Amino acid sequence: MKLERLQSSLEVLDELVAFEAICAFLTEDERPFGGLLGLVDWRLCGALSRVVKSGFFNAAPSERLLLPTDGHIAPGKIFVAGLGRMGAITQMGLEHELKKASQMLEGAGVTSVALAFARLPPAVDAVRDEVVDRAFVASFRGRVGLFVA
Repeated sequence: MKLERLQSSLEVLDELVAFEAICAFLTEDERPFGGLLGLVDWRLCGALSRVVKSGFFNAAPSERLLLPTDGHIAPGKIFVAGLGRMGAITQMGLEHELKKASQMLEGAGVTSVALAFARLPPAVDAVRDEVVDRAFVASFRGRVGLFVA
């Protein structure tokens, strides 16, 4: 399966009917949320911010969260995967989290997903697409999109 590139914009987010879920990878220390995560949080009236602020979800490595969208955006579910502190993220760590996310999504019956990332360390960001192809797209049996800046 080929990875589809999606522009990070409100227009694309509002018309995201081809994907049943968004899987967002969040770091412990990016506040406020940037890029697409900020747009998603805004469309959800701050639901993600409230969950993080409450301490229920901290975005620690391997931590997972499922948020309903209640019709605020076309995908019905947002899966959030914690990556830990931004400065501690490695290529191997990202690969590990992507593989676990693929398994989680398939276990939940998701067949089409758009991936969104918080800011990553420059060395990891430089190889992000390659890691996504190898660790996620190669194992996920459905449609995959990737939000890019």
